[in-house]
Amino acid sequence: MDYFAHETAVIDEGCEIGAGTKIWHFSHVMPNCRIGERCNIGQNVVVSPGVILGTNVKIQNNVSLYEGVVCEDDVFLGPSMVFTNVTNPRSAIVRKHQYTETTIGKGASIGANATLVCGHNIGTFAFIGAGTVVTKEVAPYALVVGNPAKQIGWMSEYGHRLEFDEQGEATCSESGERYKLENGQVSKIG
Repeated sequence: MDYFAHETAVIDEGCEIGAGTKIWHFSHVMPNCRIGERCNIGQNVVVSPGVILGTNVKIQNNVSLYEGVVCEDDVFLGPSMVFTNVTNPRSAIVRKHQYTETTIGKGASIGANATLVCGHNIGTFAFIGAGTVVTKEVAPYALVVGNPAKQIGWMSEYGHRLEFDEQGEATCSESGERYKLENGQVSKIG
C-alpha cells in the first residue's frame, strides 16, 4: 500500500488510490473511484463510486463528493463545502440515472461552506469564496462570491486578486507572473 489511511477510514475494494495520498479519520472511499497521487482527504469525507480526483487534490473535513464529480489536479475543497448531484431531488422518486457531472478545473479553490449545484463546471484556477452558492458555470481565473454566485474579479494561479491596467494586463503580487484580460477571458502571458 503506497498511501496512508487512518485506522477509522473505510476503503472499499475496487478503488484506485495513488501513492502518497493520505486519508484521515472516519472517511469512506467507495468502489470504482480514482484518487490521484499526493491527495489529502480530511476527516469525515465521503468519496462516492465513480468520483475522479487528480494529483495533489486537498479535501478539507466534512465534504461529500458524489457520483459525477471530477476534480482535476491541484484542486482545493474547503471545509464543509457541498456538491449536489441531482437538480430536482425528491425522496420518493429515484433519480440515480439522472446524476449530473460537475468538473472542477485544475488549480481551482472552493471556500468553506460553498455549495455547487451540479452540472455547473468550475474553470481552471477559479476561486469560489466561502459560503458562495454556485448556480452557473464559473470561468477560468474568476473570483466569485455570494448567493447566487457573482463574479467580482479575477485571481492569479497563486490565489491573489488581479488588477488589470488599461492594456488589460496584470501581475501577480506573489509570483510576478503576468496575465492578460481579453474578450472577458484571462490567460497567463508569462
